[in-house]
Amino acid sequence: MFLIRQATTNDLKGLKHLASVFNTVNLPNDEGILKNLLEVSADSFSGKIESPGDREYVFVMEDPQTQQLVGTSMVIAQHGHRDAPHIFFDVRQVERYSETIDKLFKHKVLQIGFSYDGPTEIGGLVLDPNYRGRPGKLGKQLSYIRFLFIAMHREFFRERLLAELLPPLTDHGHSKLWEACGRRFTGLSYQEADKISKDNKEFIKGLFPAGPIHASLFAESAQEVIGQVGKNTKGVQKMLEKIGFHYVNRVDPFDGGPHFEAQTDGIWPVNESRSVQFSVVDKGRIHEVSGESAEGLVAREESATGEGFVSGYAAFRFTDNDPNVIQIANEDAAALGIENGGSGWILPFVWQTRR
Repeated sequence: MFLIRQATTNDLKGLKHLASVFNTVNLPNDEGILKNLLEVSADSFSGKIESPGDREYVFVMEDPQTQQLVGTSMVIAQHGHRDAPHIFFDVRQVERYSETIDKLFKHKVLQIGFSYDGPTEIGGLVLDPNYRGRPGKLGKQLSYIRFLFIAMHREFFRERLLAELLPPLTDHGHSKLWEACGRRFTGLSYQEADKISKDNKEFIKGLFPAGPIHASLFAESAQEVIGQVGKNTKGVQKMLEKIGFHYVNRVDPFDGGPHFEAQTDGIWPVNESRSVQFSVVDKGRIHEVSGESAEGLVAREESATGEGFVSGYAAFRFTDNDPNVIQIANEDAAALGIENGGSGWILPFVWQTRR
């Protein structure tokens, strides 16, 4: 069983390896930023950060044989505050027509926008390429663990969820949109602007035009990436759309990556997550006894071992007498630190009925 648990400050080395594989906005290949991220996450899980909107939760996946980190994902409880707004480009189309020469043009226009009371953001999803395509859909587990955690602590999160997807970048990791637009207004490279924005986005608000920017003035190659999803992110897009996310005609002002949003209570992984009590049984009872069973994420929190949040993919069976009691195999329970009669949460992926 691959365990997904809350990250700790001891995970810096493993997290830096994952960041080097796929350098992203939320998981940059920068040791100082990653160290701070792990500290914030630890304080978020512990409740040391009192305001729920200031919390950021990082999850990591461990290979059971090597104990090495093979994946990560995160939840930013609120992306956009008064001191650090959520910044975006609204993308719209305007038409211009001249009756004199009978010419009609349709222009793509970018309008800078700010949200000071932003949504919950899901991000930082990285799975080591060597572990893609393995049984158990590890990438799906890493993605859905965020929705399970949101359901467990629904009061900590916003009414809307945001996912900022990566657009196509150059072979050197540069943004064609930034070169055509952002660099002209800031004098900064894509990497410089991205790093500065981690702590302070004021330069975007201060230097970008307040009015509309006509993308038709950009090179064709820069126009083409606006709102497009990169090749390595197509799978994420498909998964998000399947559960209820949709493109909202907004993009990241740095690279033009599309923003997908959904109502938090309108997606099935949140709605299907539920609190249960565990009954630990022999493995054979899960599939061999008649009744309804499922496979999916099983999670527990604040166990006697003091390990905090931990989850894994396992099979479980629903009892006939009480829908709030599920049976789980003893070996899976041991791996997750679950005791007979203990409480936790489940998110079913695959349902089965045996008669």
